[in-house]
Amino acid sequence: MPLITGFYAALATLLVLVLAARIVWLRNVRKIGLGDGGDPQLARAIRVHANAVEYLPLALLLLLVLELQHTAALWLNVFGIALIVARVLHAFGLSGSSGYSFGRGVGTVLTWLVMLAMLGVALWHYLALQILLAH
Repeated sequence: MPLITGFYAALATLLVLVLAARIVWLRNVRKIGLGDGGDPQLARAIRVHANAVEYLPLALLLLLVLELQHTAALWLNVFGIALIVARVLHAFGLSGSSGYSFGRGVGTVLTWLVMLAMLGVALWHYLALQILLAH
């Protein structure tokens, strides 16, 4: 049972719901039903939410694959913590400014590094198994 992935999926879902709630709140305050109504703060909030939804599913899928491949719990937690921290940093950074910010930059780079590392481990498991099966 993939308990570790379940934990980080729950945290990621909480983040996505908080970001969605921010959009709903801004829509209510600004009386904008659909789209961003030309409001830059609402437009940013929509992008922050969309960006999280674009990256988190694939990253969590990779985490699940690693857990099913019996990757050490320490590594699963390192990847999971780094992923959540990265996405929170990105959300705060982009929410504050549509230009460059520390949170946005570090969040983006850390997200990519975590995903690349998980991708590498998943491929390593696959290739190692293929080599073992070939002998």
